Amino acid sequence: MNTSTLTINHIAEFLEDELAVHRFPADERGGVYHPSEQPVQRIGLALEPFPDLAKWVTEMDLDALWLHRPWQLDLAHLPNGVGVLAHHLPFDEALTIGYNTRLFEQLQASGSPEPLGYKQEAAKDKAPISERPIGMLADVTEQEFDYWLNCVKTLFGGYDRAEAGHNSSSAQFTNSKIAVVGAMTDALVREAAGRGAHLYLTGAYRKPGQQAVDETGIAVIAIGHRRCEEWGLQALGDLLQERLPVECVVHHQPQVVRS
Repeated sequence: MNTSTLTINHIAEFLEDELAVHRFPADERGGVYHPSEQPVQRIGLALEPFPDLAKWVTEMDLDALWLHRPWQLDLAHLPNGVGVLAHHLPFDEALTIGYNTRLFEQLQASGSPEPLGYKQEAAKDKAPISERPIGMLADVTEQEFDYWLNCVKTLFGGYDRAEAGHNSSSAQFTNSKIAVVGAMTDALVREAAGRGAHLYLTGAYRKPGQQAVDETGIAVIAIGHRRCEEWGLQALGDLLQERLPVECVVHHQPQVVRS
């Protein structure tokens, strides 16, 4: 495939595999949101429509858009011929905090990620029930808690909350396994600790998991929902440019660093 023949349909087909959209109900799979047959050489990536989006599309000379939350998009203001792709849940689960193989690599983990927890979709019209991992366990080199705080700052630009658990901030963990999970419930925290993780990475710190944190002594770093999405947005751009003949322009909104 050369650049002149790449369309949003080709990009959608590529992302069907990369985001494993078959695991999701049909109405959650995403794909082509606004069709176009024009060649795509430059695609803009944004989490949602923003003021002056149409102006940005024109100034950046974009042929197409990808949006995480497209629902407020005013198609009437887009330049003619600009197609739109959109993925919501598949993006969240594959490229933010969860069973995220690209993040697994950036954590310099060894081996393969181990699924942790499952989200089960109810069967519809006699379709088989779909199970998707909510998170993963990663084998990493044993490090101090402060090392992981700095690692998260480097990867995500900060974090919302950090709890060292029963370990002091300068103490080394007794094993080398961390959990990366897209939710924080009592059951998930206990499962992570029970399977040997001494650090729980998640998006938002949730009160339902507090008792499990206190009783297991597991350390927690809550990165922040927006930071996770911004990381995923850049990861998506990198993925597309690595694998397809397309240039990606990523729109990042300013993030207030709280830590």
